[in-house]
Amino acid sequence: MKKTIKLISALVIALSLSAFSIIKPNSGEGYKIGDIAEDFSLKNIDGNMVSLSDYKYAKGFIITFTCNTCPYSVMYEDRIIALNNTYASEGYPVIAIMPNNTKIKPGDSFDAMKQRAQEKGFTFPYLIDAQQTVYPKFGATKTPHIFILQKTDKGNMVKYIGAIDNNYKDASAVTEKYVENAIDAILNGKAFSPTETKAIGCSIKA
Repeated sequence: MKKTIKLISALVIALSLSAFSIIKPNSGEGYKIGDIAEDFSLKNIDGNMVSLSDYKYAKGFIITFTCNTCPYSVMYEDRIIALNNTYASEGYPVIAIMPNNTKIKPGDSFDAMKQRAQEKGFTFPYLIDAQQTVYPKFGATKTPHIFILQKTDKGNMVKYIGAIDNNYKDASAVTEKYVENAIDAILNGKAFSPTETKAIGCSIKA
């Protein structure tokens, strides 16, 4: 009888832990390649609310989950700016989203975001996911974490998930430009690979 009770207790604990892992924001659950991403409305550093639907003439988006405090994100800032400079005019603007809990990371506060954007001369929206409701839907787990969306008749379809390129330390040493290759292929109606890579960066603070 005692063994039965212990076994039932162990199962209950295991199921509880399993359920927790399913709902935990950083579990990695979220959009897959081919999924349609929901629209969102988040506050930009200029005080305005920004949604994907605001971009009437965009062909798609480079969604970048990033922040001020992660050294990986800082190393990629210039490359993110370059992506927007290259592809916004082609219909694929960058939309940066800061997903961290600012109580844990005060260096990622809204005021700090505004200051950083001004210092770097960001040419794209820098949005705050203040309620931390958007990044779990995407399944973002790192900063930076990239999602390329393509506008289709069905909605904004996820076409690529992962890293910007294969060398976070040195842009001059990059041998595979994952995001550039993906967008170039999409613009030319061609297939591309890989469609998913491992995002390298700091874990998102929930």
